[in-house]
Amino acid sequence: QLRLVESGGALVQPGGSLRLSCVVSGRPLNSVAITWFRQAPGKEREGVSCISSWGTINTDYTDSVKGRFTISRDNAKNTVYLQMNSLKPEDTAVYYCAAALTGYVSTLCPDEQSSYDYWGQGTQVTVSS
Repeated sequence: QLRLVESGGALVQPGGSLRLSCVVSGRPLNSVAITWFRQAPGKEREGVSCISSWGTINTDYTDSVKGRFTISRDNAKNTVYLQMNSLKPEDTAVYYCAAALTGYVSTLCPDEQSSYDYWGQGTQVTVSS
């Protein structure tokens, strides 16, 4: 059974930085695609950034975070990170990581949220002065 646990959410001032962590247990990171999603109050959940099982990165989800958010992973720790810089109030949301079972040596980052079978519980990020 695959399990994901997010952490790192906090209240931060505009312009600040946060690093979110997603600890994955049950499968190695080189067998799954991990995508960070977020859901702001009253809005639909949207993709933020994905790292494939092969390690390729896909940021073609939300233009507003390009150049500010960076996804990475540490295979030894089975952890995926989301480094968020230059945070804005509109980045306020619950951030989730999710896993899609794409298999080993795959560059696939599914666009459809229905492709992600495993989700974490979410971590709250609030950007406010």
